[in-house]
Amino acid sequence: MHPKLTFQLFFLGIFAVANNLKSLGQFLQICNGLNRAEQLKLCLIATLASLVIMLVALFFGTQVLHFFSISLDSFRIAGGLVLTILGIDMVLARSHSNGNEVLANSNKYSTVISSAIIPVAIPLTTGAGTFSTIIIFADAVGNNWYLYGQLLSAICLQAVVIYLVFHFSQLLLKIMGHTGMDVLIRLVGILTLTLGIQFVTLGLRATFPGWR
Repeated sequence: MHPKLTFQLFFLGIFAVANNLKSLGQFLQICNGLNRAEQLKLCLIATLASLVIMLVALFFGTQVLHFFSISLDSFRIAGGLVLTILGIDMVLARSHSNGNEVLANSNKYSTVISSAIIPVAIPLTTGAGTFSTIIIFADAVGNNWYLYGQLLSAICLQAVVIYLVFHFSQLLLKIMGHTGMDVLIRLVGILTLTLGIQFVTLGLRATFPGWR
């Protein structure tokens, strides 16, 4: 049985894979030595890059699959595996920086602009998991323009969340500290892991109709 498609499902699914909590450490490192105006410019650049990736997945993702003759069920299984691995990584608190490291030298704005896009926006904030999730959601929506609008709204809301987290990154880390951020990342990792397992299960059921 497919889950009921709602705005809440879209947003929670996208937030689980496109949150920038795990990229805060890298973002704060490249902001080291920059004034506030330059930091906010980097915040906007990283957010816009993440939004572009999500919109590309929404508008062109299924066409890419059709061009390469990839079935959605196979892609759902592959995407689910990617999300499962990503979720396990987050639950085990691997492959991310906690933002406590401080660079020895101050950065210059002109030299760190590209870092706001790669790796902060891509792949730390929006990567393969985000691309897979949005494509699967978009295919499930089909030609239902009402649900399509809700999916687009969920993507836009997630972009706002990404911007706010970057904007208040120093305050968040100050309030939550190392332990609080670790706990939050692990909780989001559980959501990501659950979503990945669900995608794999749906893909297997569609591929092997006899399974329950």
